[in-house]
Amino acid sequence: MASPLSVSVVSADQQVWTGEATMVVARTVEGQIGILAGHEPMLAILAAGEVRVTLADGSKIVAEAADGFLSVDNDIVTIVARQAALV
Repeated sequence: MASPLSVSVVSADQQVWTGEATMVVARTVEGQIGILAGHEPMLAILAAGEVRVTLADGSKIVAEAADGFLSVDNDIVTIVARQAALV
């Protein structure tokens, strides 16, 4: 099994969700992107839409996020949005 991603989803006023995951899918201004362990470092501007986080057991956490960015570095995925909430 691949090493897990450490994921944080935060909004301007609160931490929405944090934990370990096997995959993150988000919509950026350049299109949808999937992040797995070992992904190259990157910084992207979020487009409004869903952020889907897949946990090790296959379950999913879904958040709506808008107006922010997504950062990937050393299997740490950080999603910072002006507005974000679990759905």
